[in-house]
Amino acid sequence: MLAKNVKPSLEKIVPEFGSSLYYQTFSEKNKNKAPVWHYHPEIEVVYVNGGTGKMQIGSHMSYYRNGALMLIGANLPHCGFTDGMTGNRSETIIQMLPDFLGNSFFEVPEMNAIGKLLEQAKKGIIFHGNTKRRIGNQIEGLKHLAPFEKLIGFLQVLREMEKTDDYTILNAEGFMIETELQDNNRINLIFNFVQEEFRRHITLEEIADKVSMSVPGFCRYFKKVTGKTFTQFVNEYRLVHAAKLLHEKQTSITDICYESGFSNFSHFSKLFKQFSGKTPSMYRNELKYVIS
Repeated sequence: MLAKNVKPSLEKIVPEFGSSLYYQTFSEKNKNKAPVWHYHPEIEVVYVNGGTGKMQIGSHMSYYRNGALMLIGANLPHCGFTDGMTGNRSETIIQMLPDFLGNSFFEVPEMNAIGKLLEQAKKGIIFHGNTKRRIGNQIEGLKHLAPFEKLIGFLQVLREMEKTDDYTILNAEGFMIETELQDNNRINLIFNFVQEEFRRHITLEEIADKVSMSVPGFCRYFKKVTGKTFTQFVNEYRLVHAAKLLHEKQTSITDICYESGFSNFSHFSKLFKQFSGKTPSMYRNELKYVIS
């Protein structure tokens, strides 16, 4: 259980010497850290080369297949995207502060379109299909470049992201985080608690107490920030976990229902179909053939 006084820490990111960008590649031998909820003031590009896993950015939750390419805005809370079961070949991340090239760099006419892209990234963006793989190859190609060439190459990556329309804004309904550090810590504490405890019933009284709020105050706050009720958020987390298990484990769908935190199979099946458009059995069968 997550202790009541545990607070998510601000992730500190230090670029390599002589560079304004932080660039890191993780491999099968050098895995990324545990997939906890966190946030940081840097904008982040994440490319997962192959594999399947959970995608949790802001209040958006889904299950990706055949890798993923994401652009995540500053201070937008998110979870790690890979673990021991993901099966990806590698994971590359690039992080930089919004003003890493100066306060007005993205306001000049030549960079204005990229500036708008970075503004959209505050809600989280995922890229699809061939665009995902093409830009992903560009990102991986930056690995051994010198700092100046890497910077130019990264701007070209942003340019390619800005030019395509093969993407989805993940929190299109809105995800609001106020700038106060206390507010970032509060929402991340809630998210991490859900991650730890989703397999059991979580009462509103319990979660409100975790963040020292009244139940009505907590409900208003959570809906304002995420655009969802707390019950909806927890159920979506459970459904994404169930989707992950349907792919990774050959246990019965009934067992997966209970392992994901649901106590009623018919309720689980109904919610899963609403969430994914398919019954759990249809979803599992299609995983054998569909590549996204």
